[in-house]
Amino acid sequence: MFLSRNRLTALLLIPALATTMAAQSKPRARDLGVPFDGTPGPNNAITDVKGVEVGHTTLISGEGKLEVGKGPVRTGVHRHPSPREGQQ
Repeated sequence: MFLSRNRLTALLLIPALATTMAAQSKPRARDLGVPFDGTPGPNNAITDVKGVEVGHTTLISGEGKLEVGKGPVRTGVHRHPSPREGQQ
């Protein structure tokens, strides 16, 4: 069975759109009245904070068929360090 390009595009976009809409429908803490000092930056993200670096890496350890408790391991790590020296 072959799908036209438009139907294939729709099939790929619908789940992405549904996920985005679901994520946006959850109330944020500030919207619920939780008090925070200051105001959000233009992107409402940690990257708005001057001097703060944010990073991500994927760790891969082992290969072959998955054995629970042994591996292989595939995981992502996010790093949110304090401001760089000299920019505090």
